[in-house]
Amino acid sequence: MAKILDKGGILLALFFGAVLYLAGGPAYLGLMLFFFLLAIGVTRYEHEIKRDLGLYEHERGWENVLSNGLLPSALAVLSPAIGPIPFIASMAAVTADKFGSEVGVLDPKDPLYIFDLKPVKPGTSGAMSVLGTIASLGGSCMVGLCAMFLFGINPTQALLVGLAGLVGSLIDTLFGVLEEKGIGTKGTTNFICSIAGALIGYYFIP
Repeated sequence: MAKILDKGGILLALFFGAVLYLAGGPAYLGLMLFFFLLAIGVTRYEHEIKRDLGLYEHERGWENVLSNGLLPSALAVLSPAIGPIPFIASMAAVTADKFGSEVGVLDPKDPLYIFDLKPVKPGTSGAMSVLGTIASLGGSCMVGLCAMFLFGINPTQALLVGLAGLVGSLIDTLFGVLEEKGIGTKGTTNFICSIAGALIGYYFIP
């Protein structure tokens, strides 16, 4: 873990883990750990190429943990009132965003800026690639599949979770345009992504 998170990130991750377990139970902590393992795997995937591109981030700080863990932890606390779906969909969204950014930079074609559809360099906030979009959907569907075993959701709900995650990552891309203009940070767009997934889950997934 020390190679993935700095000391502040480790302490905050342990705190969120305790909140998830105490407020939601083993299933909530299990899904967060599943996300963590997926994040490690997709970050390490083709890391030599990412390093050559200057896009390999092997150690994350407390800001990254906060942006990805704050809302899911709050949703776990609120789960007796709202159920588990908003939490699951929120995790699907941040997973989709992670897969899209880590795999999308490997697309042989340059990504397209979302507003003018002009090619930009890999890693540009507010841009999308075909490979990254496919990876986003794949990552969020993995969360939906895992939730079938941990939470007992049905296949239709799992598929909708996957789609909610993809939409959340697209909303993240929209706000990434502001990030590229110096308004906000990657942490704020990640947080918005998790909110989008949670709202979609709450209002649109039965």
